[in-house]
Amino acid sequence: MSDDTHATLPARSLFHLAFHVSDLDEARRFYGGVLGCREGRSTDTWVDFDFFSHQISLHLGQPFQTSRTGRVGEHLVPMPHFGLVLLLPAWQALAQRLEAAGTDFVIRPHVRFPGEAGEQWTMFFCDPFGNPIEVKGFASLAGVFAG
Repeated sequence: MSDDTHATLPARSLFHLAFHVSDLDEARRFYGGVLGCREGRSTDTWVDFDFFSHQISLHLGQPFQTSRTGRVGEHLVPMPHFGLVLLLPAWQALAQRLEAAGTDFVIRPHVRFPGEAGEQWTMFFCDPFGNPIEVKGFASLAGVFAG
C-alpha cells in the first residue's frame, strides 16, 4: 500500500505475526500484488511483508486449521483469524481493490452494528492458503474499543 494509506493510523506499537504458507511465490502475488504490501527480507523458506505498517513473516509449512466457529452477530466467522483496522476511506479503497481482483469473500464487505457504539465496516477473506483475514473500517478510531 502507499505511504499515504499507512499514515492513516497512528501506530502505538507494531505487531509481528508469523504463519505458514505453502508457496512463497503465490504468497508474493497475493500479499504483494493483490494487497499491495511491500516485501521486506526473505530467504528460500520465508518472506516478510509490511502489512499496513506491521510485520508479517510467511514461512513455508502447513497453514493452520480454521473453522467458522466465532459468532459475531448473525455471522459465524473463521477462527482463528488475523487482520487490521483501517479508517473508513482506506478500508473502502482496499475493499474496492479486493473486489476488482475477484476476491472470493468469506463475508462480503458490509457494515456491522449500524448506529451502535462500535459501528464498523468489515470483510473477511482468505489468502490463497486458507489463512482468514478480517479487515475492519471505522469512521473514527475512537470507535475501535467502544463499549
